[in-house]
Amino acid sequence: MTRSAQTQSIVIALDGPSGSGKSSTSRGVATRLGLRYLDTGAMFRAMTWWMLEHDVDVHDAEAVAAAANRPQIVSGTDPSAPTITVDGTDVAEAIRGTEVTGAVSPVSAVPEVRARLLELQRAVIGEGGIVVEGRDIGSVVWPQAELKLYLTADAGARAARRALEEGGSDVAATEASLLARDKIDSSRTTAPLTVPEGAVHLDTTPFTLDEVIEKVVALAEAAEGIG
Repeated sequence: MTRSAQTQSIVIALDGPSGSGKSSTSRGVATRLGLRYLDTGAMFRAMTWWMLEHDVDVHDAEAVAAAANRPQIVSGTDPSAPTITVDGTDVAEAIRGTEVTGAVSPVSAVPEVRARLLELQRAVIGEGGIVVEGRDIGSVVWPQAELKLYLTADAGARAARRALEEGGSDVAATEASLLARDKIDSSRTTAPLTVPEGAVHLDTTPFTLDEVIEKVVALAEAAEGIG
């Protein structure tokens, strides 16, 4: 049986904090294995973008909860060109702005938001053959994934990567922001950031992106009995 035939239904869950390399790794692995790709973090950013566009106070949990079912969020799953739209509008670039970045944590912590997006995420994942990145994929969204990983990196490395992604922003400020986000994600009562049961813990600090991708591909092949 060929690799594509064996991996066509596998679900690979990659969890971890911001800047740990989830996005680049997930897209690289999906491309290598011919799988779809889903960025759940982009969905939370899209929800946040909608709240800001409609003047919903993101710090008012009741207001956010009341509006959580209104936006229509659609995520593309092509790892080479992932897309995301809200009510038909392409927001792939807009959701990466500083305003959304500064507001996504309180929106993500609202249980009604997580419940709404959980439903959308499971609908996409249920079709199989996908690499999914986020903060609670292996623990909450899809704990039955055939391969679960938890990616980490030291704070300095994560900050440097994120600053580079953002066009050379201040590394120290970026590190402080990442650590603040870690604290929020780890302490929230609904689906906190945690190492999923049975997940492989991979510290990406000393490795290049290609090396991390190779490690995950090898783990996926082992999980499916390929090779």
